[in-house]
Amino acid sequence: MAVDTVKHPQDDDPTIGRLVADASRDISSLVSKEIQLAKSELKVSVTNGGLGIALFAAAGFLAVLAIIMLSVAIAYFIHWAGLGLQWSFLIVFGFYLLLAGLLVLIGISRLKRVKAPERAIAQGKEIPRALKGKA
Repeated sequence: MAVDTVKHPQDDDPTIGRLVADASRDISSLVSKEIQLAKSELKVSVTNGGLGIALFAAAGFLAVLAIIMLSVAIAYFIHWAGLGLQWSFLIVFGFYLLLAGLLVLIGISRLKRVKAPERAIAQGKEIPRALKGKA
């Protein structure tokens, strides 16, 4: 008596076409969900980044106001030492003007140090010769 070991497809067994369609649908759904997750994560990151930048800007503005108040206080301390108020403010103004001039001179000296990448340019000029086999 021979036993039939070959399994015949049943009506409820999936076909290759249905398996491919299911896999394609599942992959499409997975990619869509991943894109939604990335969008929500980016939205949170952009919101936090924007808030951080706004806070830095507010801190910078407050620092500028603090410098102004410090300047007024220094002028009044100079006045308190016995000099006229107008001269005290003029001294503070002159100090800031000298400081700005010093920063300009330092900046100019740094800009004079900027040079073209001479070795890279020379090496770049050798490339056509090397490609022709004349190196």
